Amino acid sequence: MNPKVDFYFNKAAKWQQEVEKLRMIVLDCSLNEDLKWGCPCYTIKESNIVLIHVFKEYCALLFFKGALLKDTKGILIQQTKNVQAARQIRFTNIREIVKLEPVIKAYIYEAIEVEKAGLKVTLKKTEEYIIPEEFKKKLDKNAALKKAFEALTPGRQRAYIFHFSQPKQSKTREARVEKHIPQILNGKGLTD
Repeated sequence: MNPKVDFYFNKAAKWQQEVEKLRMIVLDCSLNEDLKWGCPCYTIKESNIVLIHVFKEYCALLFFKGALLKDTKGILIQQTKNVQAARQIRFTNIREIVKLEPVIKAYIYEAIEVEKAGLKVTLKKTEEYIIPEEFKKKLDKNAALKKAFEALTPGRQRAYIFHFSQPKQSKTREARVEKHIPQILNGKGLTD
């Protein structure tokens, strides 16, 4: 147990019993405990394997390379369609965790083996994503904008593409594009 992680378990009021049980299960698998992204993160040789996090409706174990696990029990969940590698096992009560403890451990051990084998999730390249028409038109008309966008890191490009693609109405997509043009031209990412 890493004392700098204790605060997380103390503040998880609604899910305290559940996250404490998950902590014991994960630590029983000989992983190192650390705090990353404000959450308890469990590693082997400094490689992330799994983390514990809480949400309003559930708590979860997130497997960083969950897409590579066999998921024989069909319990891994892809958070959104844009999440490529990570997968969650979600829990809404302590009974689910206790019942699934052997399965949880099996998944953790499989995730450790995936990491030891050096397996990597094949991620989609930025150019494989569909650029919304409203943004594509701006890029086609404005060479400086196109050059600035192409100079961004692939992650920043994807963040903009996702952000511009989300609204259902063209008018809203167009407004988002307009709002962020100066930021793109300044070489900044969506959240910079």
